[in-house]
Amino acid sequence: MLSVAETPPPSDTTAWLAKLNDAQREAVEFGTDTPHAPPGALLVIAGAGSGKTSTLAHRVANLMVKGADPRRILLLTFSRRAALEMTRRVTRIATAALGTRAALAQGLTWAGTFHSVGARLLREYAEPIGLAPAFTINDREDSADLMNLVRHELGLSAKERRFPAKGTCFAIYSRVVNTGASLGQVLESAFPWCREWEADLRMLFAAYVDAKQKQSVLDYDDLLLYWSHMAAEPAIAADLSARFDHVLVDEYQDTNRLQASILLALKPDGRGLTVVGDDAQSIYSFRGATVRNILDFPAQFDPPAAQVTLERNYRSTEPILAASNAVIELASERYTKNLWTDKASAQRPRLVTVADEADQARYVVEQVLEAREQGMKLKSQAVLFRAAHHSAALEIELTRRNIPFVKFGGLKFLDSVHVKDVLAVLRWAENPRDRVAGFRVVQLLPGVGPATAAKVLDEIVARVGPGNPADTAGGALAAFAPPPRAQEDWHPFVKLMSSVYGRQTPWPAEFEMVRRWYEPHLERNHEDAAIRHADVLQMESIAGTYASRERFLTELTLDPPDATSDESGVPLIDEDYLILSTIHSAKGQEWRNVFVLNGVDGCIPSDLGTGSEEEIDEERRLLYVAMTRAKEDLHIVVPQRFYVHNQTHMGDRHVWASRTRFIPAHLMPLFDAYAWPRVPVPSAPTATGLAAAAQAKIEIGARLRKMWD
Repeated sequence: MLSVAETPPPSDTTAWLAKLNDAQREAVEFGTDTPHAPPGALLVIAGAGSGKTSTLAHRVANLMVKGADPRRILLLTFSRRAALEMTRRVTRIATAALGTRAALAQGLTWAGTFHSVGARLLREYAEPIGLAPAFTINDREDSADLMNLVRHELGLSAKERRFPAKGTCFAIYSRVVNTGASLGQVLESAFPWCREWEADLRMLFAAYVDAKQKQSVLDYDDLLLYWSHMAAEPAIAADLSARFDHVLVDEYQDTNRLQASILLALKPDGRGLTVVGDDAQSIYSFRGATVRNILDFPAQFDPPAAQVTLERNYRSTEPILAASNAVIELASERYTKNLWTDKASAQRPRLVTVADEADQARYVVEQVLEAREQGMKLKSQAVLFRAAHHSAALEIELTRRNIPFVKFGGLKFLDSVHVKDVLAVLRWAENPRDRVAGFRVVQLLPGVGPATAAKVLDEIVARVGPGNPADTAGGALAAFAPPPRAQEDWHPFVKLMSSVYGRQTPWPAEFEMVRRWYEPHLERNHEDAAIRHADVLQMESIAGTYASRERFLTELTLDPPDATSDESGVPLIDEDYLILSTIHSAKGQEWRNVFVLNGVDGCIPSDLGTGSEEEIDEERRLLYVAMTRAKEDLHIVVPQRFYVHNQTHMGDRHVWASRTRFIPAHLMPLFDAYAWPRVPVPSAPTATGLAAAAQAKIEIGARLRKMWD
């Protein structure tokens, strides 16, 4: 079997690139003639709808066609699905170019998310950096639970004044790790109500790190943090860099400080480094992402990185792009680009003024149904909003009108109680020192509460030292005297855990054994056990696709699927349904007909996002992202007033709103602006009319009072 490098190129080496436009082809072919001695860094600024994914896939395929070893290509994305889709595209493109699939049998072995690749590398380098190779990974909720345990042990939950909750504590910790800012800076900018607790939080975070190390667990942030520190060690950095000839990164505008530092450590001179992204779509600062990474990228190398800009848009009509370009052009700092298309249309984006949120909901429903009558499926239409609660009135109206819809959000698969129970058993089997997992598992037994669970875990830790095999934990469980109510269930529990600790049953049959043990506890604890059981069966099916328990736990934690139970927030609906989504969740998607709710100051931009010029620019980018999701029709709805509940000192009242500042007066000619409903404005009442109305009011009032005489 020939490798890619040994496979002769097809007779026409450029035919498969013919469908690319000039800018895309420039990005695809940059430096690929010398794949084993790549030139400097490349930045591809890919505007919305410009074929970014296709361009990146063609570049990877072109490197392989020109002789690059796919095993020495590192492709980093922001979701596992994106990595799988990219791998499929690369394989399809390279196969067409080479004329044989056999050459690609080795495949892209290093394609995945930053976190999954980080987890894989950390296991390989675990011993040199002082990690236990069998470390487990906590998801966000488990990390917050561990933070809470430490918080309680330090006595911070017993403060006279209420100490920040576990979720807030973990959010602060995560922001510090991902942004590189000091704790004081993070508290000042994002959590000002917690400033008085700075000293206590510093103590808490140090204890949290210590607890993780003792239990051999990592959280999501650690996967990047450890990788970054590992890459800073000269010997390891040299070894890491030598493993990859080419490093390609998708959605670079969404990277944080740690991710940028990792890339610079891997390719300090920029040779073989390609990043693709769009500064105008950088909208995740709340996750620690910074637009500075992409804005400052070229100047970080000597010579500066080459730059290719993709401006041809394949998604939207010309009027939508004209308005979108004008909105983003007012940003204080950006890469200059002007999206264009050959999709002509006479329909400008609509800027629709309505009286209030109720009218906004009615307008959207009317337009959605009208489009449906003209042959447009509900799935081809989407309603976007800045915050999840902005769609409340619309959801009520959709339900009243019996229009099916799906709202992006709700519980994820791993947030379901029953799923977390089963995963906890497997995570505790993988790492008996994982206190959060063990605490959850032991309390599944009837008659076992927090105090007993803590004693069990203390016994486990006493027996299972850092170098001891995991199966000694089974002996600790067998020697423990359970409370009377747990006697009946204790022996089956010990038998199960001893088996999974000792890997007595091969994977994935081991999962079936855990599932069978868990089923009676599922039945006992949940009235809707049948629905939840479907999730466990789905998880067992997924487990069968992984070679080991460790790979299954890692991949499922980093990129969980959707849940099937009603708890997931995904309703059982018609085959056609309307899409409701926050703008953040809509990034990367497209629909024929798009509605943007609450196009007013206070919503877009959010009244919490106007503290600095950087925050205002990100809010502007949010509107830009929303607008560029539309392919044919775009509606920005502007309610004139909102009803505000329980406002301090003011009670319930109406507040008036003004059109978003991101569409100033000089941009209005780019929109079809009108008020809805389109009815004649009534003339002002005459003096005679007012007098008659006053008399009528008096007469009506008299009649109403007479009813109670």
